[in-house]
Amino acid sequence: MMAKIKITQIKSAIDRPERQKLTLRALGLKKMNASREIEATPQIEGMVKAVSHLVKVEKL
Repeated sequence: MMAKIKITQIKSAIDRPERQKLTLRALGLKKMNASREIEATPQIEGMVKAVSHLVKVEKL
């Protein structure tokens, strides 16, 4: 079983490149302060790294 992480969107996607908006959407984050708990797979970690300036990550 992989470790779980909690991702919270802390900055707005407004005025960001379309690719970053789509990455946030793919992570399941639609609004400010929205959170999701998901498995920390290499693919998810790469997506989080791409939008790391917009989200806060906590290991569970």
